Amino acid sequence: MGKYNEDKIIKEISEYVNNTYDQHYSEGEVQTLDFIEACGDAKAFCRSNILKYASRYDKKGTPRKDILKIIHYAMLLLHFSDKGEDDAKS
Repeated sequence: MGKYNEDKIIKEISEYVNNTYDQHYSEGEVQTLDFIEACGDAKAFCRSNILKYASRYDKKGTPRKDILKIIHYAMLLLHFSDKGEDDAKS
């Protein structure tokens, strides 16, 4: 798929996202983001994290991991934006 190895990149993103559910920001089925969403701050939190990782790209940690985090938070922002649109239609 794709001239630019998109299939491999999508696989890497999928593996990265799946691994985040085994990290310290989750407790079983409950994610910290669930609490942030309950406060009504999920979209702002995701946008802020996209900006954070984009602004520090290539300055701290590994650039590739920063890109993966940006993509993951963009996916989450898309989820919460879609969810907000669905709620508005109800």
